Amino acid sequence: MTPELSIIRLVLSHTEWQEAVNSGLSIEDFPKELQTLFSVINTFHSSSENSLTVADLANLVFANISKDHPYYQGVLEQLEKLDVSQESTKVLVSTILRNKRLKDLSLSAYEVTEGRLSYDKFREKLTTFEDNKQEGLSTSAFEWVSDDLTELANSAIRSKGLRWRLRTLNQMLGSLRKGDFGFVFARPESGKTTFLASEVSFMCEQLTEEDGPILWINNEEQSDKVKIRCYQASLGLDLSALLSNLPKHTEEFIQKTKGKLKINKDAATIHKREVERLCKELKPSLIIFDQIDKIVGFENDREDLKLGAIYQWARELAKQYAPVIAVCQADGSGEGVKWLTMSNVANAKTAKQAEADWILGIGKVNDAGYDSLRFLHLSKNKLIGDEDSIADLRHGRREILIKPEIARYVDL
Repeated sequence: MTPELSIIRLVLSHTEWQEAVNSGLSIEDFPKELQTLFSVINTFHSSSENSLTVADLANLVFANISKDHPYYQGVLEQLEKLDVSQESTKVLVSTILRNKRLKDLSLSAYEVTEGRLSYDKFREKLTTFEDNKQEGLSTSAFEWVSDDLTELANSAIRSKGLRWRLRTLNQMLGSLRKGDFGFVFARPESGKTTFLASEVSFMCEQLTEEDGPILWINNEEQSDKVKIRCYQASLGLDLSALLSNLPKHTEEFIQKTKGKLKINKDAATIHKREVERLCKELKPSLIIFDQIDKIVGFENDREDLKLGAIYQWARELAKQYAPVIAVCQADGSGEGVKWLTMSNVANAKTAKQAEADWILGIGKVNDAGYDSLRFLHLSKNKLIGDEDSIADLRHGRREILIKPEIARYVDL
């Protein structure tokens, strides 16, 4: 068995294939007898974001080659039985890529001595090599959590996070920090976008000049209207007051939010690759999805499992970049219900709920006299909170006021 067979096993995963190819792995890095397998995997992953099993690969190979079936059958049987750690395989990939770059570097050095390549061009290649050496494929170079309780408390509790405008949520949840992923759900026309405008406009004020922006991925309401709602929430003005002096209020809004609120223009669909590109480019301080269930780029025969993959992806974004707040719908069972629970989340069994650190339901009663009341129920909460958080409210229920005329939620 060639050691490169373990790489074939690794890149059956779409994520691992993408990382390896982006790092420079190509068909020429495999012995001739494995190049066909890698070519088939390349073709599949280039048009699909699903991962492959060995059985899937076998079907693709035998559908695309007309000879040497017994040989490939034997190779695939070895692949099925292969027991090599993912981390050691990544080290092998990194070694192959490093050696390939070293070979290219040595040839470039020779071309400099022959006068066929300028020294400046060679230095550029050398710098690129050093950068690639630092990046490489991720391996098992873990950092260990400190044993110092003071350091742990400073990091997890006392460190500055994004605070909520609602005192209620600071008491129930506490700050949002990198790695935190949660979602808000409610029935249509219950005030989900107003909730986001109220809280996100306040969180903008907490960012420093050095912080990345708040990235609001909007595929629900018209984007211009959403931004106007954020203006109202930030300045505490109704629409007529807001429009009474456009230059003044524009200046006040930009001064308060530091121009940190980025909302995409209307789009028919938003693909996960576009979100990943924006996160990599902007290094956001907070990521908002309204609504997250409409993000495309995920495939599964079962709707709940596809949605589970979306929420798992959002959780990974939170770990890599910034806290994530998502919005989704409550199903029909939540109509007219005060205290929504996880069972009222639309289009999910447990796939959505399992990925979230916190889940907040916004209940609304349709009876007369209740128009301005909303009912917050924190049905899931794995956050530690802040020093002023209240333990008894970790899964609390609280009534609050909605003031749609100024796009704010207000504590009672």
